[in-house]
Amino acid sequence: MYITFFKRIFDFLIALLVLLLASPVFLLTYIILSISNKGKPFFTQKRPGQHEKIFKIIKFKSMNDKKDSKGNLLPDAERLTSFGKFVRKTSLDELPQLLNVLKGDMSLIGPRPLLVSYLPLYSEEQRKRHDVKPGITGWAQVNGRNAISWEKKFEFDIWYVQNCSFMVDVKIFFMTLSKVFKGSDISSDTHVTMEVFKGSKNQNN
Repeated sequence: MYITFFKRIFDFLIALLVLLLASPVFLLTYIILSISNKGKPFFTQKRPGQHEKIFKIIKFKSMNDKKDSKGNLLPDAERLTSFGKFVRKTSLDELPQLLNVLKGDMSLIGPRPLLVSYLPLYSEEQRKRHDVKPGITGWAQVNGRNAISWEKKFEFDIWYVQNCSFMVDVKIFFMTLSKVFKGSDISSDTHVTMEVFKGSKNQNN
């Protein structure tokens, strides 16, 4: 009953309340990023949602679009702006996803929506992460976020799918607040963002 009915109600009401309360911060971030990113404050990208239905995620843009002499985007570390670092450290880049929650594409809490190009790379077990709506934060995010391996992250995602409940969501919510205040686990050991997923070791299982 919680997953099929009450979770959506809580998602909508909390997302609406947070957007209203955070509207001054939202507007200020929008203005600063519009200036620093030459009129492009938002980053949008297609992502797979529940049952692998494709939707367009929206985030604040923390990196510019600078390219090398061959027209290829520079590495993430070189494109991350000064204000972008602050936006990522404080998780303000995730704020626009509340609009995705209001639309019903996402939940406040659930497995993070990853790239569409990853879909063929999952094992059957990992594919279960799409049995629920993706979230702004989730069990993997409060247990390492970008500082853990893909395999461990998927293990956490599947655990959430199998154990989702009101109390689990409440626990993740407060653990997320703690992570945001500490600004921890933003990057992996070798990348500014998470390393590219190249396929599961158990892809054929």
